[in-house]
Amino acid sequence: MPDIDGHSVIDLTTVGRATGKPHRIEIWFARHEDTLYLLSGGGDRSDWVKNLQQDPEVVVHAGGVDMAGRARVVDDPAEMERARTVVFDKYQPGYGGDLTGWRDRSLPVAIDVRPQPEPAEA
Repeated sequence: MPDIDGHSVIDLTTVGRATGKPHRIEIWFARHEDTLYLLSGGGDRSDWVKNLQQDPEVVVHAGGVDMAGRARVVDDPAEMERARTVVFDKYQPGYGGDLTGWRDRSLPVAIDVRPQPEPAEA
């Protein structure tokens, strides 16, 4: 996976569940190994979450790189805690307010990023 840890946001493209058209949002994220974690403050009511529940294939855009991935709502308690912790720990230090309530109430979403193919030699 490209080094995107220094980026403050990613763009996430899901497929619209009603339109079938790309739906792109900008969102906070944190990486743990080959998984990106996001927190949905709107829970499962957010359009992007509804979209990925219908079609989990997504594209992540960061630093001029597009990465394919498969998104999922996190339901394992240990992984939920990891998701909440890594996202909170990334953003709380530079944020002007307290993100604890957002951390505790938000729905954790994981994107398992697929390895990118090596460029062909010329």
